[in-house]
Amino acid sequence: MLTNAAKYAIRAVLYLTEKVDTGEKLNGKDISNSLDMPDAFIAKLLQKLAKSNIVSSSKGPKGGFYMSEKNLNKHIDDIIIAIDNKDIFEGCFLGLPVCSDENPCPIHHIVAPFKEQLQDKFQKMTILDFAKEVKDNGTHLTLKDIDIKL
Repeated sequence: MLTNAAKYAIRAVLYLTEKVDTGEKLNGKDISNSLDMPDAFIAKLLQKLAKSNIVSSSKGPKGGFYMSEKNLNKHIDDIIIAIDNKDIFEGCFLGLPVCSDENPCPIHHIVAPFKEQLQDKFQKMTILDFAKEVKDNGTHLTLKDIDIKL
């Protein structure tokens, strides 16, 4: 449902949010290396997020991307809209051009409640709230340095 760009953007924003207490400003390469993502792609996403005031940035030798208090009060939905320029929750899960309660696809009745619940949560949850939830739940932004046993 989310594009790769939106997924990467959410992870990058959460990573920057983890660094708020340190006051660090990070460049795109630092973030992409830490999260194991493509450098050029992350740089473009961060520029888009900065233009949309979802992340802050400063230029110069000690510049980079960071999260301000104002940024932290944005919502997860703001990240998705800034990157995808559309409401991804309106599209058909199976890719049909029209899918609604009046003209449902074969799985519309299964997916529609989930999409509504997810959209509602993304519209209400701030970046700071989401970062706290991630930390409290012990979830990971990358599996790069984690020993996974199958």
